[in-house]
Amino acid sequence: MPRFIDVHSGFVGVTEDQLREAHERDLAAQGEEDVSFEKAWLDPTSGKVFCLATAPSKEAMNRVHEKAGHPTSEIYEVPIEVE
Repeated sequence: MPRFIDVHSGFVGVTEDQLREAHERDLAAQGEEDVSFEKAWLDPTSGKVFCLATAPSKEAMNRVHEKAGHPTSEIYEVPIEVE
């Protein structure tokens, strides 16, 4: 299944607990779209949140975010990975 990273803006000053709550809302809705969120990262100074997930499509990933209350237009497929 494809892997995606997305970017959310507008999270200036958000705390770790608030990020966890938002991520938990994604986890609660992900099964409806066959999406699996793996991690979320936050930079509270810039207000950027980054999410890593596997999903059948960008659209499926964003539908989960919409249900969770934080849609985004910045979703990137990441087909190449090195370690």
